[in-house]
Amino acid sequence: MPKLYTVDDDYNDSRLDRWFKNNIINLPQSLLEKILRQNKIKVNKKKAKSSYRLKTGDCIEIYDISKFKPLDKKVKIKYLPKKKEIGVYDDYIIEDNENFIVINKPIGIPVQSGTKSFKNIIDILKNTKYFQNSKPFIVHRLDKDTSGVLIIAKNRKFAQLFTSLFRIRKIHKTYLAIVYGKVNKSIKTMKDNLVYYENNKKNIQKALSNLKIIKSNEGYSYLELNPITGRKHQLRKQLLNIGNPIVGDDKYFINNRKKFKNLLLHAYKIKFMINNVQYNFKAKYNNIFEDFLKKNI
Repeated sequence: MPKLYTVDDDYNDSRLDRWFKNNIINLPQSLLEKILRQNKIKVNKKKAKSSYRLKTGDCIEIYDISKFKPLDKKVKIKYLPKKKEIGVYDDYIIEDNENFIVINKPIGIPVQSGTKSFKNIIDILKNTKYFQNSKPFIVHRLDKDTSGVLIIAKNRKFAQLFTSLFRIRKIHKTYLAIVYGKVNKSIKTMKDNLVYYENNKKNIQKALSNLKIIKSNEGYSYLELNPITGRKHQLRKQLLNIGNPIVGDDKYFINNRKKFKNLLLHAYKIKFMINNVQYNFKAKYNNIFEDFLKKNI
Protein backbone atom coordinates (compact mmCIF):
# COMPACT_ATOMS: atom_id res chain seq x y z
CA MET A 1 0.00 0.00 0.00
CA PRO A 2 1.32 3.46 -0.84
CA LYS A 3 1.69 6.20 1.74
CA LEU A 4 -0.63 9.15 1.13
CA TYR A 5 0.21 12.83 1.55
CA THR A 6 -1.83 15.98 1.00
CA VAL A 7 -0.17 19.15 -0.25
CA ASP A 8 -0.68 22.15 2.05
CA ASP A 9 -0.65 25.88 1.25
CA ASP A 10 3.08 26.17 1.89
CA TYR A 11 3.83 24.09 -1.21
CA ASN A 12 1.20 25.46 -3.56
CA ASP A 13 2.90 26.06 -6.95
CA SER A 14 6.10 24.27 -5.82
CA ARG A 15 7.72 21.64 -8.03
CA LEU A 16 7.04 18.02 -7.15
CA ASP A 17 10.76 17.21 -6.84
CA ARG A 18 11.29 20.06 -4.40
CA TRP A 19 8.37 18.94 -2.24
CA PHE A 20 9.67 15.35 -2.27
CA LYS A 21 13.23 16.29 -1.26
CA ASN A 22 12.04 18.61 1.50
CA ASN A 23 9.36 16.33 2.96
CA ILE A 24 10.23 12.73 2.17
CA ILE A 25 13.89 12.03 1.37
CA ASN A 26 16.69 14.01 -0.26
CA LEU A 27 17.67 11.82 -3.21
CA PRO A 28 19.92 12.57 -6.20
CA GLN A 29 17.85 14.10 -9.01
CA SER A 30 18.71 11.24 -11.41
CA LEU A 31 17.42 8.64 -8.95
CA LEU A 32 14.25 10.63 -8.28
CA GLU A 33 13.61 10.84 -12.04
CA LYS A 34 13.99 7.07 -12.27
CA ILE A 35 11.49 6.51 -9.44
CA LEU A 36 9.02 8.81 -11.18
CA ARG A 37 9.43 6.91 -14.46
CA GLN A 38 8.75 3.68 -12.57
CA ASN A 39 5.45 5.20 -11.40
CA LYS A 40 6.37 4.89 -7.71
CA ILE A 41 5.21 8.44 -7.10
CA LYS A 42 1.75 9.51 -8.27
CA VAL A 43 -0.14 12.78 -8.00
CA ASN A 44 -3.93 12.48 -7.88
CA LYS A 45 -3.54 8.83 -8.97
CA LYS A 46 -1.68 9.84 -12.14
CA LYS A 47 1.93 9.58 -13.28
CA ALA A 48 3.73 12.90 -12.80
CA LYS A 49 6.94 14.63 -13.85
CA SER A 50 9.43 16.15 -11.42
CA SER A 51 8.60 19.61 -12.80
CA TYR A 52 4.87 19.25 -12.05
CA ARG A 53 3.60 22.29 -10.13
CA LEU A 54 1.68 21.16 -7.07
CA LYS A 55 -1.61 22.64 -5.97
CA THR A 56 -3.02 22.87 -2.47
CA GLY A 57 -4.99 19.68 -1.78
CA ASP A 58 -3.16 17.49 -4.32
CA CYS A 59 -2.93 13.86 -3.16
CA ILE A 60 0.52 12.30 -3.51
CA GLU A 61 0.95 8.53 -3.38
CA ILE A 62 4.41 7.14 -2.66
CA TYR A 63 5.17 3.44 -3.00
CA ASP A 64 7.94 1.66 -1.08
CA ILE A 65 11.22 3.60 -1.26
CA SER A 66 12.69 2.38 2.04
CA LYS A 67 15.80 0.91 0.37
CA PHE A 68 17.03 4.34 -0.73
CA LYS A 69 19.43 6.39 1.38
CA PRO A 70 19.31 10.19 1.51
CA LEU A 71 22.12 12.40 0.27
CA ASP A 72 24.34 13.76 2.99
CA LYS A 73 23.33 17.33 3.69
CA LYS A 74 25.90 19.90 4.72
CA VAL A 75 25.16 20.83 8.30
CA LYS A 76 24.61 24.56 8.57
CA ILE A 77 25.72 26.12 11.81
CA LYS A 78 23.11 28.66 12.82
CA TYR A 79 23.80 31.90 14.59
CA LEU A 80 22.27 31.96 18.07
CA PRO A 81 21.53 35.54 19.14
CA LYS A 82 21.54 36.73 22.73
CA LYS A 83 18.29 37.87 24.38
CA LYS A 84 19.42 41.49 24.37
CA GLU A 85 20.10 41.30 20.63
CA ILE A 86 16.66 39.81 19.93
CA GLY A 87 14.94 42.60 21.88
CA VAL A 88 16.66 45.31 19.83
CA TYR A 89 14.76 44.17 16.72
CA ASP A 90 11.50 45.50 18.15
CA ASP A 91 12.85 48.95 17.28
CA TYR A 92 13.41 47.95 13.64
CA ILE A 93 9.91 46.63 12.90
CA ILE A 94 7.93 48.77 10.44
CA GLU A 95 5.09 46.31 9.70
CA ASP A 96 4.06 42.99 11.23
CA ASN A 97 1.11 40.93 9.98
CA GLU A 98 0.25 37.25 9.55
CA ASN A 99 1.97 36.96 6.16
CA PHE A 100 5.07 39.15 6.29
CA ILE A 101 7.08 41.65 8.27
CA VAL A 102 8.92 44.75 7.09
CA ILE A 103 12.01 45.89 8.97
CA ASN A 104 14.44 48.78 8.81
CA LYS A 105 17.58 46.70 8.37
CA PRO A 106 20.59 48.02 10.29
CA ILE A 107 23.97 48.46 8.58
CA GLY A 108 26.79 45.97 8.98
CA ILE A 109 24.76 42.77 9.11
CA PRO A 110 23.93 40.47 6.16
CA VAL A 111 20.44 39.14 5.47
CA GLN A 112 21.68 35.54 5.65
CA SER A 113 24.89 33.79 6.68
CA GLY A 114 27.69 33.34 4.19
CA THR A 115 31.32 32.31 3.91
CA LYS A 116 32.50 35.64 5.35
CA SER A 117 29.64 36.30 7.73
CA PHE A 118 28.05 34.31 10.55
CA LYS A 119 25.75 36.72 12.35
CA ASN A 120 22.72 37.43 10.14
CA ILE A 121 19.19 38.88 10.08
CA ILE A 122 17.34 35.63 9.36
CA ASP A 123 18.83 33.63 12.25
CA ILE A 124 18.07 36.48 14.64
CA LEU A 125 14.47 36.89 13.47
CA LYS A 126 13.83 33.13 13.80
CA ASN A 127 14.22 33.57 17.54
CA THR A 128 11.90 36.57 17.89
CA LYS A 129 8.19 36.66 18.75
CA TYR A 130 7.47 37.63 15.14
CA PHE A 131 8.21 34.09 13.95
CA GLN A 132 6.91 31.99 16.86
CA ASN A 133 4.51 30.04 14.63
CA SER A 134 6.27 30.38 11.29
CA LYS A 135 9.68 30.72 9.74
CA PRO A 136 11.28 33.59 7.78
CA PHE A 137 11.47 33.39 3.98
CA ILE A 138 13.89 35.64 2.11
CA VAL A 139 12.18 37.38 -0.84
CA HIS A 140 14.85 39.97 -1.67
CA ARG A 141 18.18 41.11 -0.32
CA LEU A 142 20.08 44.15 0.81
CA ASP A 143 23.88 44.21 0.96
CA LYS A 144 25.47 43.77 4.37
CA ASP A 145 26.44 47.46 4.45
CA THR A 146 23.14 48.79 3.07
CA SER A 147 20.43 49.82 5.53
CA GLY A 148 16.69 50.22 5.07
CA VAL A 149 13.42 48.59 4.07
CA LEU A 150 13.50 44.79 3.95
CA ILE A 151 10.50 42.47 3.45
CA ILE A 152 10.55 38.98 4.99
CA ALA A 153 7.69 36.56 4.31
CA LYS A 154 6.19 34.33 7.02
CA ASN A 155 4.94 31.54 4.75
CA ARG A 156 5.79 29.96 1.41
CA LYS A 157 2.65 31.30 -0.27
CA PHE A 158 3.63 34.93 0.31
CA ALA A 159 7.29 34.18 -0.37
CA GLN A 160 6.30 32.96 -3.84
CA LEU A 161 3.97 35.92 -4.30
CA PHE A 162 6.69 38.47 -3.46
CA THR A 163 9.20 36.64 -5.65
CA SER A 164 6.75 36.87 -8.56
CA LEU A 165 6.07 40.56 -7.92
CA PHE A 166 9.79 41.33 -7.90
CA ARG A 167 10.29 39.32 -11.10
CA ILE A 168 7.60 41.23 -13.01
CA ARG A 169 8.77 44.57 -11.53
CA LYS A 170 5.61 45.30 -9.57
CA ILE A 171 7.53 46.16 -6.41
CA HIS A 172 8.97 49.66 -6.56
CA LYS A 173 11.97 50.63 -4.45
CA THR A 174 13.46 54.03 -3.66
CA TYR A 175 16.98 54.45 -2.31
CA LEU A 176 18.84 57.41 -0.84
CA ALA A 177 22.58 57.78 -1.38
CA ILE A 178 25.36 60.25 -0.71
CA VAL A 179 27.99 60.19 -3.44
CA TYR A 180 31.31 61.88 -4.11
CA GLY A 181 31.29 64.94 -6.37
CA LYS A 182 28.67 67.05 -8.09
CA VAL A 183 26.38 64.88 -10.20
CA ASN A 184 25.66 66.18 -13.70
CA LYS A 185 22.15 67.68 -13.70
CA SER A 186 21.43 66.25 -17.14
CA ILE A 187 21.57 62.67 -15.82
CA LYS A 188 18.03 61.51 -15.11
CA THR A 189 18.45 57.84 -16.02
CA MET A 190 21.41 55.46 -15.79
CA LYS A 191 21.55 52.73 -18.45
CA ASP A 192 24.41 50.25 -18.30
CA ASN A 193 25.57 46.85 -19.43
CA LEU A 194 27.03 45.55 -16.18
CA VAL A 195 29.65 42.81 -16.27
CA TYR A 196 29.53 39.92 -13.80
CA TYR A 197 31.71 36.82 -13.55
CA GLU A 198 30.34 33.46 -12.45
CA ASN A 199 32.59 30.38 -12.46
CA ASN A 200 35.07 32.32 -14.63
CA LYS A 201 32.31 32.96 -17.17
CA LYS A 202 31.60 36.54 -18.20
CA ASN A 203 27.95 37.64 -18.05
CA ILE A 204 26.58 40.98 -19.20
CA GLN A 205 23.30 42.24 -17.75
CA LYS A 206 21.36 45.36 -18.65
CA ALA A 207 20.74 47.71 -15.74
CA LEU A 208 18.36 50.65 -15.58
CA SER A 209 17.88 53.16 -12.75
CA ASN A 210 16.29 56.59 -12.41
CA LEU A 211 18.18 59.34 -10.60
CA LYS A 212 17.10 62.57 -8.92
CA ILE A 213 19.43 65.10 -7.26
CA ILE A 214 18.07 66.29 -3.90
CA LYS A 215 21.04 68.46 -2.86
CA SER A 216 24.50 68.95 -4.25
CA ASN A 217 27.77 70.85 -3.82
CA GLU A 218 31.29 70.52 -5.18
CA GLY A 219 32.19 67.78 -2.70
CA TYR A 220 29.10 65.60 -2.46
CA SER A 221 25.62 64.94 -3.88
CA TYR A 222 22.55 63.65 -2.06
CA LEU A 223 20.48 61.47 -4.41
CA GLU A 224 17.15 59.69 -4.71
CA LEU A 225 17.43 56.51 -6.81
CA ASN A 226 14.83 54.18 -8.32
CA PRO A 227 16.29 50.93 -9.67
CA ILE A 228 14.07 49.50 -12.43
CA THR A 229 16.07 46.31 -12.87
CA GLY A 230 17.41 44.33 -9.92
CA ARG A 231 21.06 43.50 -10.57
CA LYS A 232 23.61 42.70 -7.89
CA HIS A 233 25.26 45.91 -6.60
CA GLN A 234 23.47 47.73 -9.40
CA LEU A 235 23.39 51.22 -7.90
CA ARG A 236 26.95 50.98 -6.60
CA LYS A 237 28.27 50.05 -10.05
CA GLN A 238 26.15 52.54 -11.98
CA LEU A 239 27.10 55.49 -9.79
CA LEU A 240 30.77 54.56 -10.13
CA ASN A 241 30.26 54.48 -13.93
CA ILE A 242 29.05 58.11 -14.00
CA GLY A 243 32.01 59.20 -11.87
CA ASN A 244 30.11 59.61 -8.59
CA PRO A 245 30.77 56.58 -6.39
CA ILE A 246 28.86 56.13 -3.13
CA VAL A 247 30.64 57.40 -0.02
CA GLY A 248 32.00 54.44 1.94
CA ASP A 249 32.01 52.02 -1.00
CA ASP A 250 35.44 50.43 -0.61
CA LYS A 251 34.53 47.48 -2.85
CA TYR A 252 34.17 49.40 -6.10
CA PHE A 253 35.90 52.69 -5.28
CA ILE A 254 39.44 52.82 -3.94
CA ASN A 255 41.41 56.08 -3.93
CA ASN A 256 43.58 58.23 -1.72
CA ARG A 257 40.76 60.20 -0.11
CA LYS A 258 40.09 59.82 3.57
CA LYS A 259 38.11 56.62 3.88
CA PHE A 260 34.63 56.66 5.35
CA LYS A 261 33.91 53.24 6.85
CA ASN A 262 30.11 53.17 6.36
CA LEU A 263 28.36 52.79 3.01
CA LEU A 264 25.93 55.70 2.64
CA LEU A 265 23.25 53.82 0.72
CA HIS A 266 19.80 53.44 2.28
CA ALA A 267 16.69 51.62 1.04
CA TYR A 268 14.20 54.36 1.86
CA LYS A 269 10.82 53.31 0.47
CA ILE A 270 9.07 50.29 -1.00
CA LYS A 271 5.58 50.06 -2.48
CA PHE A 272 3.49 47.30 -4.01
CA MET A 273 -0.09 46.11 -4.41
CA ILE A 274 -1.64 42.82 -3.25
CA ASN A 275 -5.32 41.97 -3.86
CA ASN A 276 -6.04 45.60 -4.81
CA VAL A 277 -4.55 46.85 -1.53
CA GLN A 278 -1.70 49.35 -1.87
CA TYR A 279 1.21 48.99 0.58
CA ASN A 280 3.73 51.79 1.16
CA PHE A 281 6.55 51.53 3.68
CA LYS A 282 9.29 53.99 4.64
CA ALA A 283 12.45 53.53 6.70
CA LYS A 284 14.26 56.47 8.31
CA TYR A 285 17.97 56.52 7.60
CA ASN A 286 20.34 55.98 10.54
CA ASN A 287 22.30 58.54 12.58
CA ILE A 288 25.53 57.91 10.64
CA PHE A 289 23.80 58.86 7.37
CA GLU A 290 22.08 61.85 8.99
CA ASP A 291 25.26 63.22 10.61
CA PHE A 292 27.23 63.00 7.35
CA LEU A 293 24.42 64.72 5.47
CA LYS A 294 24.23 67.62 7.96
CA LYS A 295 27.97 68.19 8.04
CA ASN A 296 28.74 67.89 4.35
CA ILE A 297 25.78 68.92 2.16
